[in-house]
Formats: sequence, C-alpha cells, structure tokens
Amino acid sequence: MPPRNVPARSDMETSPLRIVAIGGGTGLSALLRGLKEYAPHAGGDSLNAPTLLPEIEITAVVTVTDDGGSSGRLRRELDILPPGDIRNCLVALSEDEALLAKLFQFRFGSGRTLKGHNFGNLFLTAMTQLTGDFSKAVALSAEVLATRGRIFPSTSANVTLEAWLEDGTGVRGETKISRSKLPIHRVALKPRRAKPLAATLEAIRDADLICFGPGSLYTSVIPNLLVDGIPKAIQSSPARKLYFSNLMWQPGETISYKASDHVRAIYRHSVNGLLDCVAVNTRPISGAMRRRYAAERVFPVENDIPRLEEMGLEVIGRNLLARGQKVRHEPAVIAAIAVEIAAQARGRRAKSVALAGSSR
Repeated sequence: MPPRNVPARSDMETSPLRIVAIGGGTGLSALLRGLKEYAPHAGGDSLNAPTLLPEIEITAVVTVTDDGGSSGRLRRELDILPPGDIRNCLVALSEDEALLAKLFQFRFGSGRTLKGHNFGNLFLTAMTQLTGDFSKAVALSAEVLATRGRIFPSTSANVTLEAWLEDGTGVRGETKISRSKLPIHRVALKPRRAKPLAATLEAIRDADLICFGPGSLYTSVIPNLLVDGIPKAIQSSPARKLYFSNLMWQPGETISYKASDHVRAIYRHSVNGLLDCVAVNTRPISGAMRRRYAAERVFPVENDIPRLEEMGLEVIGRNLLARGQKVRHEPAVIAAIAVEIAAQARGRRAKSVALAGSSR
C-alpha cells in the first residue's frame, strides 16, 4: 500500500497538480492570476495551459490582518474579518475578470458612509452577516465569481498583527507596522493561538507545492505562518516549498534586506529549514526605473545566491519582471515556475511510491 495521503502512482499520473499559495496583497493576486490559466474553467477545461503539463488545483491561503482603508473600517464597525485581500484573490481567480470582477473592485467615490468602500468588500460583509461565517461567505462568493480555485482565510479568528522593532518598541496594527521607520525584529498575532481552518491543513497535507509570496514579508507572508499549526503542517507535508523573493526593498519592512534575509525572517517566525527553493529575478532593472525608486530610497533586493545555497536552498533564477511603470512580478512567469516545481515534486513522489511498491 502507498503511504497515507499519497495517491497511487496511476492517480498521480492523471490527477491535477495541487498547489497551495500562501500570502496576501497584490503579490499573491499576481501569482493566482497566472496560475488560473492552468486550472479548469467552468466548461471543465483549462484555457491556456501548456498541453504537456497536467492541470492544477489551486488553494490560496490568505492573511487576515489588514486594518486599513475599507477593510479596516468594516472590521472596526462590524467586527468581521478584513475582506480586502480575500476580495483581490477572488477577482484574480474569477472566470470573467472583465465583468463581475470589475463590479467587485468598484470603489465608491462619494457618499458620506459609502465613500472609500468597494462593492466586493460590502458583498463579502453582507454574505458574512447572512451566513454567520466568514469562510462560508468566501466560498459562496467564489461560486458567484466562478473562481478557478479555493480561497481560505488563514484563520477564522479576528486577529491583530503586532511588531517589535529593533529598539524594542512595540507597534500594533498592520498599517502602523508597514509605516515603521526602524527595522522590524519580530511580529506576532493577537490572540496568540489563532486556529487554522481544517480545510487549510488538509490542502497543505495533500499539496505537491506550497509557495509563499510574492508580497510584503512581514504583513502578507509571515502572518500566515503565525497561525497555530500551519508551520508544523507545512513542515510535515511532502510538498516542495518555494519562496518568491521580493524584487525591491519595502519601506517600513525590508530596507537593506538581501534575499537570504527574507528567508531568515521566515525561519525565525516558523521552522528553520522550512523552504526548499527560492525564485529570484535575474534581469537587471532599467536605469530609469531604478532612479525612480532611488528617489524614495528604495533599491533592488540583492540576490546573494551563494548564501542561499549555503542554507541548503535550490535557487531558481529567471526574468521575473513584468512590463509597466512599477517593478512587479510577471504573473505568467511566476505561475510557470510554480507549475514546473509542482510537476517535479509529483514526479519524485510517484517514483518513491513505485520504488516502495517494487520492494515489497
């Protein structure tokens, strides 16, 4: 018999690759937008997936610590989980980004109480109050948008993000943390022992690939690893673990950070050696773009590849840059890397099962 939770070899060869993407903010949405092209749409087939690769099943695990803007207002006034990052993921995975997705992203520009809110946040809030359960509201909203993947909040607890800076000062709230002037030493959730959803742990257990980022290190990626039980589940999963390194320093969070500093921060908040591989950008950022960012004292993240390799990590160097006026990850490229690593992981597991069977 194959090991528990590992499908038989024949199933491995035909079943979709299972990818769990962990993070928040615009970075996670970019990855999901790219991965969507490999996943089945409402008609049952993937739209643009390369024919030589199997389809994928997508599970997004999303941070719920946002306390700014529309999400923060709804959180304070109605005591619900912040819907903003979840909404962005719903839109990124939606079947028709050009229609319903535009509605979900519509932001009211006037009205005493409506100004600043967007429709998607209000929709998720209404669904939460109707069902009495934020996770159920997300699942029902995913049905409305015909998303090509599952989306789970990292916890159903109403958590707040706290940080301790280099000088020992404490800062409470994601918005204030992201504006900090001093380097961040550590972050934590309050309450401390927030529980994950059972479905999240199941998805992690059965994954071929678990990927982190891209996104804000301390306010999008790491908060998910502070949820009780998630780091242990990731460590125990046979999946490969991939981190998409940030492209630029982030004011208030990662000034002067090298790629290895990001990895060390992840380990410091979870489990040492949690990652298997890191994807870094190898294309130089244009002079004009560098000067634009340098005016804000922001520079590209240094890819200290020898140090990453010393840490036992496989380094995947690619041109990750998207075209545009801002330095961003290209969704199609990072999704292709994720699918490639997931396929490699599935192949290794299938070989392991075959060897185990032949030894009996």
